[in-house]
Amino acid sequence: MPTFHYFAKSLKGEEESGTIEAKDERQLAKTLREQGFILIRAETEKEKEKIKIKFSLPFFGGVSLSEKMMFTRNLQVMINSGLPLPRALETLASQTKSKKFREALLEIKEQIIKGKNFSDALTKYPSIFSELFQNMVKVGEEAGNLDEVLRILSQQIEREYELKEKIKAAMMYPAVIILAMVGIGILMLVMVVPKLAETFAELEIELPLTTKIVIGLGTFLAEKWLLSILILLVLVVSFWFVSKTKRGKKIIDTITLRIPIVSPLIKKTNSAYTVRTLSSLTAAGVPIVKSLSVVAGVLGNFYYKKAILEAAEKVRKGEKLSEAMKPYQDIFPLIVMQMMEVGEETGETSSVLSKLADFFEEEISYATKNLTSVIEPVLMIIVGGIIGFFAISMVQPMYSMLGAI
Repeated sequence: MPTFHYFAKSLKGEEESGTIEAKDERQLAKTLREQGFILIRAETEKEKEKIKIKFSLPFFGGVSLSEKMMFTRNLQVMINSGLPLPRALETLASQTKSKKFREALLEIKEQIIKGKNFSDALTKYPSIFSELFQNMVKVGEEAGNLDEVLRILSQQIEREYELKEKIKAAMMYPAVIILAMVGIGILMLVMVVPKLAETFAELEIELPLTTKIVIGLGTFLAEKWLLSILILLVLVVSFWFVSKTKRGKKIIDTITLRIPIVSPLIKKTNSAYTVRTLSSLTAAGVPIVKSLSVVAGVLGNFYYKKAILEAAEKVRKGEKLSEAMKPYQDIFPLIVMQMMEVGEETGETSSVLSKLADFFEEEISYATKNLTSVIEPVLMIIVGGIIGFFAISMVQPMYSMLGAI
């Protein structure tokens, strides 16, 4: 049995923490309740270590996915233990490190005390609680099984967190190599090239076009470095704004879906998000058309979003989901439609999609592990090409000078 690290309180307000072995969180809550304590927070040894090594941080006052994961998991435990929702939110607010998240939870608590539903109070904070979160909580409230819905939701967020961490880890190596390459290249252009340019000018050597380009770039960076930084910032901000527009998003997604190494990973990742989210929503009892609408909101890729929304419209008109998805076999693997059809025939759509999501996540895990070995030779060719261009550009005038002697 797993060992749980727990924090509990008695009805008198006495605090208790420690470790205990239990089959699951339900059994842990029951054991502590028999001792006169209400379980507030619990996590296994494995989960505790996972949180220690996380590197997903909240930028610009945001709320990290790991914080949302821990909040959902702990809220489920507290609700299951019989703790009133306002008190549970107040306790979790006191434990969160994010000021934005803490203020949001306290405001939601106040709204609930005034008589507002939990799901309605969440709608005020769409940047923290997604449409998926809001809809599943609403279904849980209506069905009277909020703790079960929160359990499904915590599993969904945990899977999403793990998937994103795997992709981040796979991208770390090429990112470091590219940054190092750019940094060294800028240092060479700023410190070495201007000195060589002075030497060539003194010797009055006729320079090839490639050498003139390198010298011009190096001189510009050395003399107008402040302007160079400003131009770079403008380009980054412009790209960010363009990526937020519908047309810009479409162009970027079109390009990424055609890059040989990246395209298979994008397809598997979006397919995993689609079936995992759809599985969670249907398991919680959300109607299929509404579920598809929520899934479309979760997906970031333009073409996947468009495909799901069009499929939702077809399902609304009475078509089966498996049939509605068939025109999109260029972005969704055929197995998605086949498994959806199996789920429709057996009435186990949620279970079937959950297993399919597990399959895609395993595939992504293998793909990310092999990504480094695939990207490494490509990076070596690019680095070699840039170094070769730089070397030839700077050495060619010297050979011309030696040939003229």
